Amino acid sequence: MNSEKILTKVGEIYAPLSTACQQDLIANSKTSTFKRGEIVVREGQFSKKAYLMVQGCARAFYIKGGKDISDWFAFENQFMAPIVSFFSTEPSPHYIEFVEDSTVLEFSKDTIDTLSNKYHDFERFISKIVTETMLGLCERLYTIQFTKAEERYTHLLSIHPDITNRIPLTHIASYLGITLETLSRIRNPKNRI
Repeated sequence: MNSEKILTKVGEIYAPLSTACQQDLIANSKTSTFKRGEIVVREGQFSKKAYLMVQGCARAFYIKGGKDISDWFAFENQFMAPIVSFFSTEPSPHYIEFVEDSTVLEFSKDTIDTLSNKYHDFERFISKIVTETMLGLCERLYTIQFTKAEERYTHLLSIHPDITNRIPLTHIASYLGITLETLSRIRNPKNRI
């Protein structure tokens, strides 16, 4: 894995990082691999780790009333972190699971704070990531509250066209706030009554 190429690509998506900043980030992070189904954070745990997805995908989810409810997916060149625990002193309400065999660049909250104080370009980079994450969560909340199930599914496919090949349909249904049966009907209109 060429970390410089990965950070250059991610910099093109969010905000460019100087060579010095990239080298500092690489020196203060590590490449990790996780197997499909591996859970790295559980509800009630504290974690100050963030993961830049190099290859594979991950999800954040809750267990409420015995139900598994997906809340967030991250794919290549995106970030995954236990947001509540990462940015506060509260334990994570989420679980974080790798849905595919995955390779990530793993770094800590301390690294983010240190590099943000040292490099303005890194501060802009993190600000852009946090802003995009917030906007994504606001958009998700809006779609759950104000759009029909079919519209939610169509919108999700417009953002992640190959999601049904990578994420189990049960997780997609819970993310959309619908049952698996409803998702099946949406995906196959012939089965509608």
